[in-house]
Amino acid sequence: MTQQDTDQQGTDQSRNLPKRELGTQGLEAGAIGLGTMGMTMAYGAGDEPGGIATIRRAYELGVTLFDTAELYGMGTGSNEQLLGRAVKDFRDDIVIATKFGFDMDAPQNAAGMALNSRPDHIREVTENSLRHLGTDYIDVLYQHRVDPDVPIEDVAGTVGELIAEGKVRYLGLSEAGPDILRRAHAVHPVSVLQTEYSVFERAVEAEVLPVVRELGIGFVPYSPLGRGFLTGAVKPAAEYPQDDMRSWDDRWQPGNYEKNLAAIRELTALADTKGITATQLALAWLLAQGDDIVPIPGTRSPQRLAENVAAAQATLTPQDLARVQEILPRGAAGSRYPEAIMPSW
Repeated sequence: MTQQDTDQQGTDQSRNLPKRELGTQGLEAGAIGLGTMGMTMAYGAGDEPGGIATIRRAYELGVTLFDTAELYGMGTGSNEQLLGRAVKDFRDDIVIATKFGFDMDAPQNAAGMALNSRPDHIREVTENSLRHLGTDYIDVLYQHRVDPDVPIEDVAGTVGELIAEGKVRYLGLSEAGPDILRRAHAVHPVSVLQTEYSVFERAVEAEVLPVVRELGIGFVPYSPLGRGFLTGAVKPAAEYPQDDMRSWDDRWQPGNYEKNLAAIRELTALADTKGITATQLALAWLLAQGDDIVPIPGTRSPQRLAENVAAAQATLTPQDLARVQEILPRGAAGSRYPEAIMPSW
């Protein structure tokens, strides 16, 4: 498929991007969302005009779920502000998701950013997010990471109060395990869980997804393209700048990199037989895992965006899904995070 074909496919088909229900509280979004983290952090220097253009193009193509976080601006609000400026003309037509849970004023330690989900801090971050986004309500408010020092019941209760006040519509959790999900859901219904999930990363399949389905919680996979590895536009870790997370990501390190690149070649060969790209194959595979799943691939490119959105039109047969399993029976080679900052369930 040429880039022109991909652009045309995105233009012609994705305006009919199917809607999916996330959870049982009424949250609905287009089958493909957009993650905005990479527009301001983790993948080199940001490009605000390009980010705004990509967000607006996403809306034109039928995307309705846009994901940001306090962390993505490192406490400055820059990522939320970028998203707020981009969507101001159609804010009420979309779902904005943002996150709290870190102490942006505390120094970073060996385990990464310090956590803070105290009720007063949740309220403070929520007010900041509302201001940065230029809106009077947040559709989905996630706890970004589980804080072991704050009972999840207190977190769910606080977000529940914000929902009652009209400042938030739905409660979300990120990287939460079965016990946390059950405890939070008992206090206030959890509408959606966001956790890494892709053909590269499958840890949620054993214990997390069954509980999500049991409780009627929607699932939003982040990094659905393996942090860009599944796009095929990759190079070894040493060739990325230090401010790009791929310079230290285990999947890009010698030994793992070569194994993962070989898997991408096999996935690409399968995608070629379907007339789609490897990226579209990876997203279509996720969509085939359940109709309660809405992945949020991130991109700065309107062209790549059109390719991602058009993946919702791809159909994979049982034989295709079996072949993906053969190529990557346990996911990628290499850990998704260093041990010190690996979320624990």
